[in-house]
Amino acid sequence: MSWLPSLITATPEEGYDLAIKLSRMAVKKAQPDDEARGRMRPDYANNADSLTVASGVVATNFQTVAAANNYWR
Repeated sequence: MSWLPSLITATPEEGYDLAIKLSRMAVKKAQPDDEARGRMRPDYANNADSLTVASGVVATNFQTVAAANNYWR
């Protein structure tokens, strides 16, 4: 089974969790080396600007998931 079988979720909360997963998988696919990601993590984990940008990526992915779910109507 694919790690992403569908964008359809039962609730907005599940949709938000999926948006986070999409965001994390994008980083993992862009930098597949676990050790390299581990070395970089302290650089962004303690940087407010980096965390704000990461939140924006999650928000964009959440918009995509929400649209796919017809905004849970």
